[in-house]
Amino acid sequence: MDGTGMTTAAGPQAAAVAPATSPTATRPPEAASAARAATATAVRAAPAADAPQPTTSAGVRATARIVARHDGRGGTALPVLAGEGPLAPRRTRGSGVEARVLLVGAMSGPLGGDRLTVDARVEAGARLRIGSAAATIALPGQVPGPARYDVRLTVADGGELHWLPEQLISAHGSDLYVTTRADLAPTARLVLREEQVLGRAAEQPGRLTSRLAVRIGGRTVLDQELACGPGAPGGWDGPAVLAGHRAVGQLVFVRPEFARTPVAARVLGEGAALVPLAGPAALVSAVAPDALRLRRLLDEALTELDRACAGPPGDLR
Repeated sequence: MDGTGMTTAAGPQAAAVAPATSPTATRPPEAASAARAATATAVRAAPAADAPQPTTSAGVRATARIVARHDGRGGTALPVLAGEGPLAPRRTRGSGVEARVLLVGAMSGPLGGDRLTVDARVEAGARLRIGSAAATIALPGQVPGPARYDVRLTVADGGELHWLPEQLISAHGSDLYVTTRADLAPTARLVLREEQVLGRAAEQPGRLTSRLAVRIGGRTVLDQELACGPGAPGGWDGPAVLAGHRAVGQLVFVRPEFARTPVAARVLGEGAALVPLAGPAALVSAVAPDALRLRRLLDEALTELDRACAGPPGDLR
């Protein structure tokens, strides 16, 4: 259940200012032909028992691959930084040991029938931060069938990854199945933010199914799925799930320190809650009326978790 930026809607404000109309999206013929020619094998999460596995018709298939490696001089090198079609990773100015990558949209997407994959690996001792230049907007497109967006994150011992893309917006008429799977070594560190906005301003959402799974040392500590929009199981908009809100997000925070002193479950303001996971990790889940409020809730939670790891036990312990 962290999409990457592949449209012109920038930042959390996008849900408030994007137009309410939802025409079928198209790509320039030459761009679509080039993207289809660059077909790649997608990395997909192992299916949960009885979980629906949607199929896709012929659309754009593209993969972005990123590998971060400690360079032996106190920094992080990027020996692999490659993308296809709408996935264009670009290195930006880093900070100390940390390397930074921005995913830039080369064309609209994901559209109906597309299958996009981001595969990022952080090797031992390396540090990597991945963001996106803009929000991702799922659109209906001209090819029938749902789109798929798969994100695979792997972090070795002593490595650290911050996966912080802009929000994913489910536009009216779209159908997207997105999976995010993180596989971590026992002493790896992870900050993962995932935000979904159901519809643009004054617009009904499309169908969005989002699965988020995290494994630490080969042990699954989180595996959850949320389906929203037309055709989703009943109750998704009821009081037990979204309660009428149109923005939903998660923050996964993995630190070896939590194996010794787990965080305590608590409410983090209106619409957000913190729970410890069965491992050195914590999960923040939040719902909000819009993308701006959702981002504020998750940023506040991240600040508190950073503070809890930096000093003696505090309010979160």
